[in-house]
This record gives sequence, structure tokens and C-alpha cells, in this order.
Amino acid sequence: MEIKVLADAESVAREGAEIIAAKARASVAARGRFILAVSGGHTPWVMLRALAGEDVPWSGMHVAQVDERVAPEGHPDRNLTHLRESLLKYAPIRAEQVYAMPVEAADLEAAASRYAETLHIIAGSPPVLNLIHLGLGSDGHSASLVPDDPVLSVTHADVALTGVYQGTGRMTLTYPMINRARDILWLVTGDEKAAMLKRLRNGDKSIPAGRIRQDDALMIADRAAARQLEPG
Repeated sequence: MEIKVLADAESVAREGAEIIAAKARASVAARGRFILAVSGGHTPWVMLRALAGEDVPWSGMHVAQVDERVAPEGHPDRNLTHLRESLLKYAPIRAEQVYAMPVEAADLEAAASRYAETLHIIAGSPPVLNLIHLGLGSDGHSASLVPDDPVLSVTHADVALTGVYQGTGRMTLTYPMINRARDILWLVTGDEKAAMLKRLRNGDKSIPAGRIRQDDALMIADRAAARQLEPG
């Protein structure tokens, strides 16, 4: 894993936007499309707002979700709510190129299977996304692959449900789906992430994030998050 340390969260967000835009341009030029999956969080929302102003071939861009809370349409805790407000409100991307996790469905297991099938349609079988953006929790989770949850053991499905975590259940991409991505982009900011970032960098598989492959992965961190990493 390559790690790039920048001054602050704003710098991390801007760098993330520039990297995604460059990857999108290259992918659309080579293959005609770029499939991005995004996580939630404050820094990523800043990144997505910045991405809306980048030189992106929007006609070839497809945006999926890494994970989502089971909550009603428009709920402030929904990642989709912030995705709309930060990117979709400003970028010239068509609604049919954005794939929201169907967490409002009555049958969530069936909904997870449908979302996996959607990814198969747009990204092949098995689906391979061009870039997956991830964050890191202070408890070592990434996506909604959270400590001690049965979802960590799911190997037969690309999309699955979690138990209740921080008050809500979630829908998430699983390890098989994430680990097939062509590129993985981590954005990690904040002092409270420092200990877990060190463990992740050291390949600690006892934390959920540590089971995500590190080849073809770039970590952009601010100085606060990277404070426990050795220089160089």
C-alpha cells in the first residue's frame, strides 16, 4: 500500500478528487466507462463536492455505493443523502448512472441480492469495479465490515447485510467484491484514526480493514491520522 500524508483533511479531500478524476479519464478513454463505489463520511463528502468541479468524462461515469444505513429516503444518516448533496447536485451525471443501495425495501435480503445483480450487469460477472473508495473507523472497520459481525465471514455474496451497528443495520459490499476492484483509494483523517491506521499499514488482519488487499491501494491521510507512522 502506498501512503501519502498531507497537511489536513481538506487537502486529503482535494487530492482524492484529483485522483478519481484522473482514473476516470484514463478508464473512459481505454474502456468507455468508469465505475466508482463511494463510502460515506465528512471528508469524502468534501471530496465528492470537489470532484464535481474536476475534469471528468461524466457520460462514462457510473457511481455505486460501498455501504448504506437502513433508513428512510432523505434521512440525514444516509450516505445517499450526502452523495446527492455533495456530488449529484453539482455534477452533470444522469440519474440512471447512479446506483443507490435499496435499503428501503421490505425484504432486505432480496434487496441485497438485487443490488449484487445490478453490479453484475454494469461491471461484469464477477463484477470488477474500477475504484472503490474506503474510509477507516476508529474501531478498525471499513465499509460496513464491522468488528465481530457475521458479515465478515460472507464469501458467497458480493453484497450483504450487517447486524445493528451504531444504532442501525447496514447493507455493504463484502470482502470478495472489494478485493476484486482494480484500485482501492483510502481516505483517512483525524487523530482518532491514528492507532488503527498504523495497524492497517502493518497488515493486521485482526481488524476488519486489515483483510482488504493492499496491492493497487493508495492511502491518503492527514498528519493527525498518520502521527503514529514512522517517517518515510
